[in-house]
Amino acid sequence: MQGRQFGKENVRMDGKIVVITGSNTGIGKETALEMAKRGAKVYLACRNPQRAEDARQEIVEKSNNVNVFAAELDLASMESIRKFVEKFKSQEQRLDVLINNAGLYCPLQRTRDGFEMQIGVNHLGHFLLTNLLLDILKSSAPSRIVTVSSLLHMFGGIKKYDLNSEKSYSAYSAYCQSKLANVLFTRALAKKLEGTGVTANCLHPGVVRTEFARYDTLLSFLLKPFSWILLRTPKSGAQTSIALAIDPDLEKVSGKYFRLVINF
Repeated sequence: MQGRQFGKENVRMDGKIVVITGSNTGIGKETALEMAKRGAKVYLACRNPQRAEDARQEIVEKSNNVNVFAAELDLASMESIRKFVEKFKSQEQRLDVLINNAGLYCPLQRTRDGFEMQIGVNHLGHFLLTNLLLDILKSSAPSRIVTVSSLLHMFGGIKKYDLNSEKSYSAYSAYCQSKLANVLFTRALAKKLEGTGVTANCLHPGVVRTEFARYDTLLSFLLKPFSWILLRTPKSGAQTSIALAIDPDLEKVSGKYFRLVINF
């Protein structure tokens, strides 16, 4: 689904609880700001506690909503993911929206558990996080799971015999693989959750002007002269995530891939 214009600025989120990964910068922060402006209680689940706290203060000031909280979550560590979920469940009885927003593109690195970093963070970390939160999402239904994928999933393939990039490595191929995994996971999850009141959808936010390409100097160099024409702002890129999180018309839509929501 693509090119939709929502324009439902009056939709409120009062009483709703939202968790957003990677929300201290870029489209994640813009999504969190919009959730806060609409009255939601928002958890900024981020790897860097100080950056998360800085973002929290900014969002509170701009939204006039004090119910914004910074929480440490390193998706490159299964231990960190489990600790985040344990703490969250000790504090909250419900979860209305989980937005799997965090993502990276990087040279060959390994997570703390030995996985190739991009498949580890972009997919496996969110896979574990989502599954650990399924019980509270189900008990809070109707609830939603939103995963930020990428148009580049179309150029990806699942390397069944070298999923962890032990034999060879291409940052681009690894990224595309991780984004394809997001889409496949969303589709499988939607089928698993049929009849529970929990929906799962994924999206392409557009090519967004963030620090995403900081590891790819050639890509940054080539795009920079055209960035104001070709690339979306973080606020613009966040619109699809926002729509999937709160649009009443999408409450029962599940297992779909969205791109290029113009304005919500």
